[in-house]
Amino acid sequence: MVKKKIIIALAAGVITMATSCSRDKFNINSNPDDITTESVLAPGLLPSGLTNTATVVARNWDFLNMWLGHWARNGNYQSITPIETYQFTTTFKDEIWEDVYLNNGNYNLMQQKAKEQRAGFYEAVARVMKVHNFQLLADIYGNIPYFDAFGGIKVKTPQYSTGQEVYTDLFKQLDTAVTVFNTPAAIADATNPDKTTNDLLFKGDAKKWLKFINTLRLRLIIHLHNGLTTTQVVPGFDIPDQVARITPEGFIGSGETASINPGYNLSKPNPYWREFVRDETGTPNNVIYKAGKYAIDYYKANNDPRIDRFYVKGANGQAGAILGRPADGNPLYNEGNLSSNRGPGLMPAGNASNAWIITSVESFFLQAEAAERGILPGDPKALLNAAIGESFVYLGLTKADANAYIAANEGFSDVDYDAPPAGAGLPGGGMYTILSQKWFALNSIAPYELWTDYRRTDFVLGAAAGYAPGPPISIDPGNTHTHIPIRLFYPQDEYNYNAVNVKAQGTIDVFNTRIFWDLN
Repeated sequence: MVKKKIIIALAAGVITMATSCSRDKFNINSNPDDITTESVLAPGLLPSGLTNTATVVARNWDFLNMWLGHWARNGNYQSITPIETYQFTTTFKDEIWEDVYLNNGNYNLMQQKAKEQRAGFYEAVARVMKVHNFQLLADIYGNIPYFDAFGGIKVKTPQYSTGQEVYTDLFKQLDTAVTVFNTPAAIADATNPDKTTNDLLFKGDAKKWLKFINTLRLRLIIHLHNGLTTTQVVPGFDIPDQVARITPEGFIGSGETASINPGYNLSKPNPYWREFVRDETGTPNNVIYKAGKYAIDYYKANNDPRIDRFYVKGANGQAGAILGRPADGNPLYNEGNLSSNRGPGLMPAGNASNAWIITSVESFFLQAEAAERGILPGDPKALLNAAIGESFVYLGLTKADANAYIAANEGFSDVDYDAPPAGAGLPGGGMYTILSQKWFALNSIAPYELWTDYRRTDFVLGAAAGYAPGPPISIDPGNTHTHIPIRLFYPQDEYNYNAVNVKAQGTIDVFNTRIFWDLN
């Protein structure tokens, strides 16, 4: 099973591993379950772990970018059937499961070795990054192997834990990490060698790690809240207690995006660049993906200058393709006439750009929603406008540009927090505005979070602001569904090698088998 593989790499091999074409090259052990050597040291595992996390965040989400309306297939290519018909199998996107368990296997080994070596800083980082990754898996699959996940040859068929059990323990793991980071002796340089160089994310700064933990905790808390005009909270969680555990350091702030750069360049490019722009040989990659017409037209409708930061104009200016439209030779949808999904705001330094893990933009949107729902104190409108401003700055624009955009869209509930409902039965500003702006801001950056918003709130993009309802549904002739899937199937490897436990999760319907926090 893939979850029992463990990646081991020293710092010198970090970028090579992260940009390798073949996932097989990530494993240097012919029998990963036999890793028992005492020579493995926790510090050497951290750079590769963080680099591979950034790669997971960057490259596995093309299907969501299309389902959410930001991307579409260009007309020079035939249909990507599983994505455009929503008809897929247990092999669809199984690399998400594989890559995340591989990455967490690395962190798990790092945690074990750090504990043995009394390297508290490395132990705490491993716990935090496992939380980041397991949250992704629980949000995509629901019940997953968790407590049994890294049993090696002793647990060849790991049992599944419920998504609620996973979330409950993720909060506990964050608590433990906070305690360690707040214990000077545990994170001292003497017992945590090379932490400033091996920690590609925060250069050994415990305070920044505490901000990252607070932001992760808030993300978990927000996921437990449902609804748009009213709020439902998933039972079984003490939300006030979790809020009380947020430390005084606060959240990821303005200009503090959690990102890494282990030396990306032309021959070892940023993972997003490598996956969707050009590989290390300079060959264009995945040119099948172009801007989605739904998103292009929506940015245009609001005169949103971020359009030129997310996309690069084609021969016809900013123009997008329609999800599921057959390749019939219509020149409007040919490759050269469409905008690319490789805008300068996403990759400001090209192949040498930093690789994000959690952006400051998302942090502000989490805070805005938390204030709107009464989870945290604060002015939700001010936090929303700060989130919009942070989005503009992150993409290379200015706060003045953001303020002008907000002022120009006064009265429209997809931009203006105070906008009244556009019609009977439609939401006004408030939460609707926050979620709308989050969709505009996290285009291509965190599609998995936007998918979670869609599922937990029943949010219908666009309609309340006089635009077409979204996310747009594929017009592929083979599609018979009226909404996008709400989860993925478990990977085929699970049915092959862990059949009893995966089948115990029941028959999976990707349109109706809900994740535990989806109460709608």
